[in-house]
Amino acid sequence: MQPGSEPPEILEQRLFYRGRKFNFDVHRLRLPNGAEGDWECIRHPGGALVVPVTPEGKLVLVEQYRFAVAGRTLEFPAGTIEPDEDPLQTIQREIEEETGYRGHTWRKLGQFILAPGYSDEVIYGFLAQDLEKLEKPPAQDYDEDIAVVLMTPGELEQAILDGEPVDAKSISSFLLAKPFLS
Repeated sequence: MQPGSEPPEILEQRLFYRGRKFNFDVHRLRLPNGAEGDWECIRHPGGALVVPVTPEGKLVLVEQYRFAVAGRTLEFPAGTIEPDEDPLQTIQREIEEETGYRGHTWRKLGQFILAPGYSDEVIYGFLAQDLEKLEKPPAQDYDEDIAVVLMTPGELEQAILDGEPVDAKSISSFLLAKPFLS
């Protein structure tokens, strides 16, 4: 067995907080080297994200206030996977709710762990093309303050390089989508 490939022994596991979107667990672990300590973990059902592209080649993003960073961020539409929901179903629902667009051509871009140092959340990334602007989009969730922003891929790349507040899942997904953007 390779060094470090042996999993730690779980001595105790307790739910510290049960929330609407995630739980917070604290685990008492014994590492293979004998060291013991507490490790905290956010347990999340996962999320889905879409890189939407209009027929004109513009990217559809959302700008929204994020309490944790006390400011507005630029992001691709995303949402939490509901129980018994497939990630593609999640993001097809979310793009309509958050932007008022519907995608007709879908491609899975991949999946990635968002913050493995403290969370098990996996994000499933998709590309949506052949977008249609809905005449009557569904209402946004009551707790969202979202503005739709259209940008070219070059404009988004420059915003990222300029240090504008673009979240990591959107930057990662943009990188995965770049080969498919014209």
